[in-house]
Amino acid sequence: MMDNYGTPSLVLERGEGAHVWDADGNRYVDLLTGLAVNALGHAHPAIVEAVSTQIAKLGHTGNLYVNEPALKLAERLLDIAGEPGKVFFCNSGAEANEAALKMARLTGRTKVVSTIGGFHGRTMGALTLTGQEPKRAPFAPLVPGVSHIPFGDVAALEAAIDDDTAAFIVEPIQGEQGVMVPPAGYLQEARRITAEHGALFILDEVQTGIGRLGTWFAFQQAGIVPDVMTLAKGIGGGLPLGATIGFGAAAELFKPGHHGTTYGGNPVCCAAGLAVLDTIASEGLLEHVSSVGKEIAAGVEALHHPAISGVRGAGLLLGITLREAVSAKAAAAAQKAGYLINPIQPDVLRLAPPLVLEESDAQAFVAALPTFFEETP
Repeated sequence: MMDNYGTPSLVLERGEGAHVWDADGNRYVDLLTGLAVNALGHAHPAIVEAVSTQIAKLGHTGNLYVNEPALKLAERLLDIAGEPGKVFFCNSGAEANEAALKMARLTGRTKVVSTIGGFHGRTMGALTLTGQEPKRAPFAPLVPGVSHIPFGDVAALEAAIDDDTAAFIVEPIQGEQGVMVPPAGYLQEARRITAEHGALFILDEVQTGIGRLGTWFAFQQAGIVPDVMTLAKGIGGGLPLGATIGFGAAAELFKPGHHGTTYGGNPVCCAAGLAVLDTIASEGLLEHVSSVGKEIAAGVEALHHPAISGVRGAGLLLGITLREAVSAKAAAAAQKAGYLINPIQPDVLRLAPPLVLEESDAQAFVAALPTFFEETP
């Protein structure tokens, strides 16, 4: 394998719920869940049954034909969004954002505004939207016409967006930047400003969508509706699946021949997606996510540990902020203790556990957290 990721520290062999086992038989509580992907944890019976049944019937159709799981999933996504629109299925968050960028070009405008620190993927268009220069620099020149402004700054947004702007794209919470939460009212102001100038408001919910924050989508918490929403990660419950959803007039931008994908809308992946949505609804996982997330945040705050400065985020997307740049050492200590967490920034530990995380595992993690800093200078 190419050296994209360095040498991995673990070989994982199997999983069940929020737990995984490595090749040596050691068990871990998975608080990262494949970068917020395995929404129902590992080997969830509903996904196993849905995928097994579908692969035995029809494994792939391509984009020349429609299949029932894809059509049903599109209908369900619009239903839980509560808005009329149209869905384009793809395979990842980067692809979903590539589609959104092409939709922006179909407005007849070319100027796109994104945010510093935002992460939207690593393909060339999505990388252009990403506001992290170390990831962008080796691949310049990128797609022209994209600028980046400070995240959460309404004045900067007012100054950047004008009548020539095609779109503004933003994450409701910047996950890769360290679970950065914008000031109250920011998304509402972004919706107002883009609407005033006729620009698309593209909300990247690749990480925040499908119940991660305790509601189906982050935009529902903000009381707004974007023109375009991108999804991936949790939607497939572990299988590669992404979606770009256009609401209102944006739903009509793509016409035949404008965009496509061979694997997008794969019936097996869409069957898994339906199982994810059905299980979240039937098991009351939105309420569970909100409750357990608050319990973790309150528990970490109550530790009053000298290495920890606070907790930010929502639902089960949390960032534990540290007073020193020791996240890598703390994550290594956590792994030795049987917990997989993500040192997303030098001074931030990211938690993105499965939505089915049990309270007992959450409580045990909080209790163990102080020990992760004992070997840290």
